[in-house]
Amino acid sequence: MNIENGQIEERPTELAVKRPTKLATERPTERPTSAQIERELRRRELASEARKSVARAFKTLIVYAAAAVLIVTLLFPTIQVQRGSMLPTLRDGEQLILVTVGNIKRGDIIAFNLGSQTMVKRVVALAGEWVDIDDDGLVHIDGAILEEPYLNIQAIGEVDIELPFQVPDSHYFVLGDNRAISIDSRIDDFGAVHQDEIIGKTLLRIWPLNKIGFVI
Repeated sequence: MNIENGQIEERPTELAVKRPTKLATERPTERPTSAQIERELRRRELASEARKSVARAFKTLIVYAAAAVLIVTLLFPTIQVQRGSMLPTLRDGEQLILVTVGNIKRGDIIAFNLGSQTMVKRVVALAGEWVDIDDDGLVHIDGAILEEPYLNIQAIGEVDIELPFQVPDSHYFVLGDNRAISIDSRIDDFGAVHQDEIIGKTLLRIWPLNKIGFVI
């Protein structure tokens, strides 16, 4: 607006014109070629066949394992672990194969009859040896500390026999690996195990299937 000689002169207002921005050129979507499609279909087919082959192999393995367990149980005596006196080596409910031949030595896990019950314990001393257990639960055989790598913890547990104790002829001194709760040869009513009461020594764990293997 301009005021001159008492007259008002209006000037047109210049409006800013917004020019349209130039759109970026869109790249056309590339379509896979027939060769690429064929390769992808082949890859998926091979992956599917591989999965099926693994599944078939696994099922076959399960069948063979079950058949092997059945055959072994027909040929050898078996026993089921009761309670937790042999933890951590053996757990409640596990099934074991026993062998009835061969000499029994220190460290073997044996099954034996105690009255009307069948027990599973570990042999720690042989006939004629002297057994002592100190306040820390360490077992001494003829004055030497017994190395027991199969234990989680040492514990003296319940003891009412007179220590040191000499193992009688034809007997074995046995302990459970879970020393804190196991009832075993440390108890007078339990005592050392006579060789005639022994059913066999453990060889294999056959149940559960994911733990099949030798027992040590």
